[in-house]
Amino acid sequence: MPPRRTFGNTWWGRAWVEALEQRASVDPNRLPRGRTYARKGTVSALAVGPGELTARVRGSRPEPYRVTIRMREFTPEEWSRLLDVIGRRLGHTAALLDGELPEELAAQAREAGADLLPGPGDLRPRCSCPDSANPCKHVAAVYYLVADEVDADPFVLFKLRGRPRDEVLATLRSLRTPDRPKRARVRDPGLTPKSAYSRRVTAVPALPPVPDVAGPPAVLDLDPPASTGWTSERLVGLAADAAAWARDLLVSGGAAAELTFEEDLARRAAARPPAELAGLAADAGLPLADLTAWAQAWAEAGRGGLSALRDTWSPGPGPLADARACLAESGSADTVAAWRNRVTQGPLQLRYGRDHRWYRFVRAGSAWRLDGPPSAQPLDVAYPPE
Repeated sequence: MPPRRTFGNTWWGRAWVEALEQRASVDPNRLPRGRTYARKGTVSALAVGPGELTARVRGSRPEPYRVTIRMREFTPEEWSRLLDVIGRRLGHTAALLDGELPEELAAQAREAGADLLPGPGDLRPRCSCPDSANPCKHVAAVYYLVADEVDADPFVLFKLRGRPRDEVLATLRSLRTPDRPKRARVRDPGLTPKSAYSRRVTAVPALPPVPDVAGPPAVLDLDPPASTGWTSERLVGLAADAAAWARDLLVSGGAAAELTFEEDLARRAAARPPAELAGLAADAGLPLADLTAWAQAWAEAGRGGLSALRDTWSPGPGPLADARACLAESGSADTVAAWRNRVTQGPLQLRYGRDHRWYRFVRAGSAWRLDGPPSAQPLDVAYPPE
Protein backbone atom coordinates (compact mmCIF):
# COMPACT_ATOMS: atom_id res chain seq x y z
CA MET A 1 0.00 0.00 0.00
CA PRO A 2 1.58 3.32 -1.05
CA PRO A 3 2.15 5.90 1.70
CA ARG A 4 -0.54 8.51 2.17
CA ARG A 5 0.04 11.78 0.31
CA THR A 6 1.21 14.54 2.66
CA PHE A 7 1.29 18.29 2.14
CA GLY A 8 4.25 20.41 3.16
CA ASN A 9 7.63 18.70 2.77
CA THR A 10 9.55 21.75 4.06
CA TRP A 11 8.95 23.59 7.26
CA TRP A 12 7.57 26.58 5.33
CA GLY A 13 5.23 24.32 3.34
CA ARG A 14 4.00 22.77 6.57
CA ALA A 15 3.68 26.26 8.07
CA TRP A 16 1.24 27.14 5.26
CA VAL A 17 -0.89 24.09 6.10
CA GLU A 18 -0.74 24.82 9.84
CA ALA A 19 -1.76 28.43 9.22
CA LEU A 20 -4.79 27.22 7.26
CA GLU A 21 -5.79 24.74 9.93
CA GLN A 22 -5.08 26.87 13.01
CA ARG A 23 -4.81 30.61 12.33
CA ALA A 24 -6.64 31.56 9.14
CA SER A 25 -10.14 31.01 10.58
CA VAL A 26 -10.90 28.42 7.90
CA ASP A 27 -13.76 26.10 8.92
CA PRO A 28 -11.90 23.01 10.25
CA ASN A 29 -14.89 20.79 9.44
CA ARG A 30 -14.55 21.57 5.72
CA LEU A 31 -10.83 20.97 5.35
CA PRO A 32 -10.70 17.13 5.59
CA ARG A 33 -12.82 16.64 2.45
CA GLY A 34 -10.62 19.09 0.59
CA ARG A 35 -7.54 17.17 1.70
CA THR A 36 -9.05 13.96 0.31
CA TYR A 37 -9.87 15.73 -2.96
CA ALA A 38 -6.32 17.01 -3.23
CA ARG A 39 -4.93 13.51 -2.70
CA LYS A 40 -7.08 12.17 -5.56
CA GLY A 41 -5.41 14.48 -8.08
CA THR A 42 -8.55 16.44 -8.92
CA VAL A 43 -6.78 19.83 -9.01
CA SER A 44 -5.26 21.07 -12.27
CA ALA A 45 -4.05 24.30 -13.88
CA LEU A 46 -3.00 25.75 -10.51
CA ALA A 47 -1.53 29.21 -11.10
CA VAL A 48 -0.18 31.78 -8.65
CA GLY A 49 -0.37 35.50 -9.40
CA PRO A 50 0.10 38.60 -7.26
CA GLY A 51 -2.48 38.29 -4.52
CA GLU A 52 -4.38 35.54 -6.33
CA LEU A 53 -4.61 31.78 -6.89
CA THR A 54 -6.57 30.14 -9.71
CA ALA A 55 -7.17 26.47 -10.42
CA ARG A 56 -9.54 23.96 -11.98
CA VAL A 57 -10.99 21.21 -9.78
CA ARG A 58 -12.71 18.14 -11.16
CA GLY A 59 -15.98 17.40 -9.39
CA SER A 60 -19.16 15.49 -10.09
CA ARG A 61 -19.90 17.42 -13.30
CA PRO A 62 -18.10 16.94 -16.65
CA GLU A 63 -16.72 20.48 -16.63
CA PRO A 64 -14.13 21.21 -13.88
CA TYR A 65 -15.07 23.88 -11.40
CA ARG A 66 -13.20 27.21 -11.51
CA VAL A 67 -11.62 28.22 -8.23
CA THR A 68 -10.26 31.69 -7.50
CA ILE A 69 -8.71 32.55 -4.15
CA ARG A 70 -7.73 36.12 -3.35
CA MET A 71 -5.21 36.70 -0.57
CA ARG A 72 -4.97 40.06 1.12
CA GLU A 73 -2.03 42.01 -0.30
CA PHE A 74 0.31 43.92 1.98
CA THR A 75 0.01 47.67 2.26
CA PRO A 76 3.10 49.78 1.42
CA GLU A 77 3.73 50.14 5.14
CA GLU A 78 3.60 46.36 5.67
CA TRP A 79 5.98 45.82 2.74
CA SER A 80 8.34 48.36 4.26
CA ARG A 81 8.37 46.44 7.55
CA LEU A 82 8.90 43.09 5.82
CA LEU A 83 11.74 44.33 3.63
CA ASP A 84 13.37 45.94 6.65
CA VAL A 85 13.32 42.55 8.41
CA ILE A 86 14.92 40.84 5.40
CA GLY A 87 17.47 43.59 4.84
CA ARG A 88 18.86 43.43 8.37
CA ARG A 89 20.73 40.21 7.55
CA LEU A 90 22.31 39.30 4.23
CA GLY A 91 21.77 35.65 5.08
CA HIS A 92 18.00 36.06 4.79
CA THR A 93 18.25 37.10 1.14
CA ALA A 94 20.84 34.41 0.43
CA ALA A 95 18.58 31.73 1.91
CA LEU A 96 15.60 32.89 -0.16
CA LEU A 97 17.70 32.78 -3.32
CA ASP A 98 18.68 29.22 -2.39
CA GLY A 99 15.00 28.31 -2.22
CA GLU A 100 14.73 28.35 1.57
CA LEU A 101 12.69 30.45 3.97
CA PRO A 102 14.52 30.91 7.30
CA GLU A 103 12.20 30.21 10.20
CA GLU A 104 13.74 33.17 12.00
CA LEU A 105 12.79 35.48 9.12
CA ALA A 106 9.18 34.29 9.15
CA ALA A 107 8.95 34.77 12.92
CA GLN A 108 10.50 38.25 12.76
CA ALA A 109 8.16 39.26 9.92
CA ARG A 110 5.15 38.15 11.94
CA GLU A 111 6.38 40.08 14.99
CA ALA A 112 6.81 43.15 12.78
CA GLY A 113 3.18 42.93 11.64
CA ALA A 114 3.89 41.58 8.14
CA ASP A 115 3.01 37.89 8.45
CA LEU A 116 3.68 36.05 5.19
CA LEU A 117 1.31 33.24 6.18
CA PRO A 118 -2.48 33.66 6.02
CA GLY A 119 -4.32 34.90 9.06
CA PRO A 120 -7.99 35.57 9.83
CA GLY A 121 -9.75 37.27 6.90
CA ASP A 122 -6.73 37.06 4.57
CA LEU A 123 -8.23 34.46 2.22
CA ARG A 124 -11.30 35.21 0.06
CA PRO A 125 -12.24 32.16 -2.06
CA ARG A 126 -14.76 31.76 -4.88
CA CYS A 127 -15.80 28.57 -6.66
CA SER A 128 -18.18 27.95 -9.57
CA CYS A 129 -19.70 24.92 -7.82
CA PRO A 130 -23.21 25.15 -6.29
CA ASP A 131 -21.95 24.49 -2.75
CA SER A 132 -22.37 27.66 -0.69
CA ALA A 133 -20.15 26.50 2.16
CA ASN A 134 -16.92 28.37 2.81
CA PRO A 135 -14.69 26.73 1.94
CA CYS A 136 -16.18 24.16 -0.36
CA LYS A 137 -14.20 20.97 -0.86
CA HIS A 138 -12.84 22.28 -4.17
CA VAL A 139 -11.42 25.42 -2.58
CA ALA A 140 -10.07 23.39 0.35
CA ALA A 141 -8.30 21.05 -2.09
CA VAL A 142 -6.57 24.04 -3.70
CA TYR A 143 -5.57 25.32 -0.28
CA TYR A 144 -3.62 22.10 0.35
CA LEU A 145 -2.03 21.99 -3.11
CA VAL A 146 -0.60 25.49 -2.56
CA ALA A 147 1.75 23.85 -0.01
CA ASP A 148 3.50 22.14 -2.94
CA GLU A 149 4.06 25.51 -4.62
CA VAL A 150 5.39 27.01 -1.39
CA ASP A 151 7.69 23.99 -0.92
CA ALA A 152 9.22 24.56 -4.35
CA ASP A 153 9.62 28.33 -4.01
CA PRO A 154 9.07 30.34 -0.80
CA PHE A 155 8.74 33.48 -2.97
CA VAL A 156 5.19 32.22 -3.67
CA LEU A 157 4.26 33.64 -0.26
CA PHE A 158 5.62 37.03 -1.31
CA LYS A 159 3.66 36.90 -4.58
CA LEU A 160 0.47 36.07 -2.75
CA ARG A 161 1.07 39.16 -0.64
CA GLY A 162 1.26 41.24 -3.81
CA ARG A 163 4.85 41.33 -5.09
CA PRO A 164 6.63 38.79 -7.30
CA ARG A 165 10.19 37.59 -6.71
CA ASP A 166 11.92 40.02 -9.13
CA GLU A 167 10.22 43.05 -7.61
CA VAL A 168 11.13 41.98 -4.07
CA LEU A 169 14.78 41.42 -4.99
CA ALA A 170 14.99 44.69 -6.92
CA THR A 171 13.67 46.58 -3.90
CA LEU A 172 16.16 44.86 -1.59
CA ARG A 173 19.03 45.80 -3.90
CA SER A 174 17.91 49.41 -4.02
CA LEU A 175 17.74 49.54 -0.23
CA ARG A 176 21.35 48.31 0.04
CA THR A 177 22.67 50.71 -2.61
CA PRO A 178 23.23 54.27 -1.35
CA ASP A 179 21.73 57.07 -3.38
CA ARG A 180 24.20 58.61 -5.80
CA PRO A 181 23.83 61.92 -7.56
CA LYS A 182 22.91 61.49 -11.18
CA ARG A 183 25.47 62.71 -13.63
CA ALA A 184 24.99 63.80 -17.16
CA ARG A 185 25.96 61.05 -19.55
CA VAL A 186 29.08 61.90 -21.49
CA ARG A 187 29.82 59.81 -24.50
CA ASP A 188 33.36 58.44 -24.52
CA PRO A 189 34.80 58.80 -28.02
CA GLY A 190 37.33 56.03 -27.32
CA LEU A 191 40.80 55.74 -28.86
CA THR A 192 41.99 55.30 -32.38
CA PRO A 193 44.49 52.45 -32.94
CA LYS A 194 47.23 55.00 -33.68
CA SER A 195 46.76 56.90 -30.42
CA ALA A 196 46.47 53.66 -28.43
CA TYR A 197 49.78 52.27 -29.74
CA SER A 198 51.55 55.59 -29.26
CA ARG A 199 50.71 55.76 -25.57
CA ARG A 200 53.58 55.47 -23.15
CA VAL A 201 53.63 52.26 -21.13
CA THR A 202 53.35 53.06 -17.45
CA ALA A 203 54.94 51.08 -14.65
CA VAL A 204 52.91 48.42 -12.90
CA PRO A 205 51.78 49.77 -9.51
CA ALA A 206 53.55 48.32 -6.48
CA LEU A 207 51.75 45.63 -4.53
CA PRO A 208 50.39 46.66 -1.14
CA PRO A 209 52.35 45.38 1.87
CA VAL A 210 51.48 41.98 3.30
CA PRO A 211 49.32 42.44 6.41
CA ASP A 212 50.86 41.57 9.76
CA VAL A 213 48.04 39.14 10.52
CA ALA A 214 45.28 37.57 8.46
CA GLY A 215 41.93 39.30 8.76
CA PRO A 216 39.03 37.61 10.58
CA PRO A 217 36.45 35.83 8.40
CA ALA A 218 32.87 37.04 8.15
CA VAL A 219 30.38 35.56 10.60
CA LEU A 220 27.75 33.47 8.82
CA ASP A 221 24.12 34.46 9.30
CA LEU A 222 22.82 30.91 8.99
CA ASP A 223 24.06 27.44 9.81
CA PRO A 224 24.45 25.07 6.86
CA PRO A 225 21.71 22.42 6.53
CA ALA A 226 21.96 19.88 9.34
CA SER A 227 22.25 17.03 6.82
CA THR A 228 25.71 18.27 5.77
CA GLY A 229 27.23 17.69 9.20
CA TRP A 230 28.78 21.18 9.09
CA THR A 231 28.24 24.13 11.43
CA SER A 232 28.92 27.82 11.08
CA GLU A 233 31.75 27.55 13.60
CA ARG A 234 33.54 24.88 11.56
CA LEU A 235 33.15 26.81 8.31
CA VAL A 236 34.42 30.00 9.96
CA GLY A 237 37.39 28.00 11.27
CA LEU A 238 38.19 26.79 7.75
CA ALA A 239 37.89 30.34 6.42
CA ALA A 240 40.25 31.63 9.12
CA ASP A 241 42.75 28.89 8.30
CA ALA A 242 42.54 29.67 4.57
CA ALA A 243 43.17 33.36 5.26
CA ALA A 244 46.20 32.56 7.44
CA TRP A 245 47.59 30.19 4.79
CA ALA A 246 47.04 32.80 2.06
CA ARG A 247 49.08 35.29 4.10
CA ASP A 248 51.84 32.69 4.58
CA LEU A 249 51.95 32.17 0.82
CA LEU A 250 52.32 35.89 0.27
CA VAL A 251 55.16 36.09 2.77
CA SER A 252 56.96 33.09 1.24
CA GLY A 253 56.28 34.15 -2.34
CA GLY A 254 54.28 30.96 -2.92
CA ALA A 255 57.23 28.70 -2.13
CA ALA A 256 55.18 26.57 0.26
CA ALA A 257 52.10 26.24 -1.92
CA GLU A 258 52.42 22.51 -2.69
CA LEU A 259 51.45 20.71 0.49
CA THR A 260 50.40 17.08 0.72
CA PHE A 261 47.27 16.15 2.64
CA GLU A 262 49.39 15.08 5.63
CA GLU A 263 51.41 18.30 5.57
CA ASP A 264 48.32 20.47 5.42
CA LEU A 265 46.71 18.47 8.22
CA ALA A 266 49.81 18.90 10.39
CA ARG A 267 49.90 22.63 9.60
CA ARG A 268 46.26 23.06 10.61
CA ALA A 269 46.75 20.99 13.78
CA ALA A 270 49.79 23.06 14.79
CA ALA A 271 47.67 26.22 14.70
CA ARG A 272 45.02 24.81 17.04
CA PRO A 273 44.99 24.44 20.82
CA PRO A 274 45.53 20.84 22.01
CA ALA A 275 41.92 20.57 23.20
CA GLU A 276 40.66 20.89 19.62
CA LEU A 277 42.87 18.19 18.10
CA ALA A 278 40.59 15.27 18.99
CA GLY A 279 37.83 16.48 16.65
CA LEU A 280 40.29 17.15 13.84
CA ALA A 281 41.88 13.72 14.28
CA ALA A 282 38.48 12.03 14.17
CA ASP A 283 37.53 13.93 11.00
CA ALA A 284 40.82 12.90 9.36
CA GLY A 285 40.59 9.27 10.51
CA LEU A 286 43.92 9.54 12.34
CA PRO A 287 44.84 8.47 15.89
CA LEU A 288 45.01 11.47 18.21
CA ALA A 289 48.54 10.58 19.35
CA ASP A 290 49.78 10.62 15.75
CA LEU A 291 48.18 13.96 14.96
CA THR A 292 49.55 15.46 18.18
CA ALA A 293 53.06 14.37 17.16
CA TRP A 294 52.56 15.75 13.65
CA ALA A 295 51.40 19.10 15.04
CA GLN A 296 54.38 19.34 17.39
CA ALA A 297 56.82 18.46 14.59
CA TRP A 298 55.28 21.05 12.27
CA ALA A 299 55.37 23.71 14.98
CA GLU A 300 59.08 23.01 15.55
CA ALA A 301 60.32 22.72 11.96
CA GLY A 302 57.50 22.85 9.41
CA ARG A 303 57.36 20.35 6.55
CA GLY A 304 60.99 19.29 7.13
CA GLY A 305 60.19 18.37 10.73
CA LEU A 306 57.12 16.37 9.70
CA SER A 307 59.15 14.52 7.07
CA ALA A 308 61.86 13.70 9.63
CA LEU A 309 59.19 12.37 11.98
CA ARG A 310 57.49 10.13 9.41
CA ASP A 311 60.06 9.15 6.77
CA THR A 312 62.94 6.71 6.77
CA TRP A 313 65.45 6.58 3.91
CA SER A 314 69.07 5.70 3.19
CA PRO A 315 71.24 8.81 2.74
CA GLY A 316 74.58 7.01 2.37
CA PRO A 317 77.39 6.46 4.91
CA GLY A 318 78.96 9.94 4.92
CA PRO A 319 76.36 11.94 6.93
CA LEU A 320 75.76 9.06 9.33
CA ALA A 321 79.49 8.74 10.06
CA ASP A 322 79.62 12.40 11.10
CA ALA A 323 76.66 11.94 13.45
CA ARG A 324 78.08 8.74 14.95
CA ALA A 325 81.37 10.43 15.64
CA CYS A 326 79.60 13.39 17.20
CA LEU A 327 77.62 11.21 19.63
CA ALA A 328 80.58 8.93 20.39
CA GLU A 329 82.44 11.93 21.80
CA SER A 330 79.64 12.73 24.24
CA GLY A 331 81.11 10.54 26.97
CA SER A 332 77.81 8.69 27.40
CA ALA A 333 77.94 5.00 28.26
CA ASP A 334 75.05 4.31 25.85
CA THR A 335 75.88 2.58 22.60
CA VAL A 336 75.62 4.55 19.37
CA ALA A 337 73.48 2.75 16.76
CA ALA A 338 72.75 3.78 13.19
CA TRP A 339 69.84 2.67 10.98
CA ARG A 340 68.86 4.25 7.71
CA ASN A 341 68.79 8.02 8.33
CA ARG A 342 68.74 7.71 12.13
CA VAL A 343 71.56 7.65 14.67
CA THR A 344 70.54 6.76 18.22
CA GLN A 345 72.25 6.97 21.58
CA GLY A 346 70.06 6.18 24.57
CA PRO A 347 67.18 8.68 24.77
CA LEU A 348 68.64 10.87 21.99
CA GLN A 349 68.22 10.34 18.27
CA LEU A 350 69.49 12.40 15.34
CA ARG A 351 67.63 12.09 12.06
CA TYR A 352 69.03 13.20 8.71
CA GLY A 353 66.31 14.80 6.56
CA ARG A 354 65.91 14.76 2.81
CA ASP A 355 66.59 18.49 2.99
CA HIS A 356 70.15 17.61 4.20
CA ARG A 357 69.55 18.94 7.67
CA TRP A 358 69.74 17.18 11.02
CA TYR A 359 66.79 16.96 13.43
CA ARG A 360 67.02 16.22 17.14
CA PHE A 361 64.52 13.75 18.63
CA VAL A 362 64.12 12.71 22.26
CA ARG A 363 62.35 9.64 23.55
CA ALA A 364 58.84 10.23 24.90
CA GLY A 365 57.61 6.92 26.28
CA SER A 366 57.61 4.48 23.38
CA ALA A 367 57.70 7.23 20.74
CA TRP A 368 60.14 9.90 19.60
CA ARG A 369 59.42 13.62 19.81
CA LEU A 370 61.06 16.35 17.70
CA ASP A 371 62.96 18.66 20.02
CA GLY A 372 64.04 21.96 18.53
CA PRO A 373 64.90 23.43 15.13
CA PRO A 374 67.11 21.63 12.56
CA SER A 375 70.70 22.37 11.60
CA ALA A 376 73.10 21.42 8.81
CA GLN A 377 75.59 20.14 11.42
CA PRO A 378 74.78 17.17 13.71
CA LEU A 379 76.83 18.74 16.50
CA ASP A 380 74.49 21.75 16.65
CA VAL A 381 71.39 19.64 17.21
CA ALA A 382 73.04 17.02 19.44
CA TYR A 383 74.28 19.67 21.86
CA PRO A 384 72.14 22.79 21.33
CA PRO A 385 73.32 25.95 23.11
CA GLU A 386 71.72 26.61 26.47
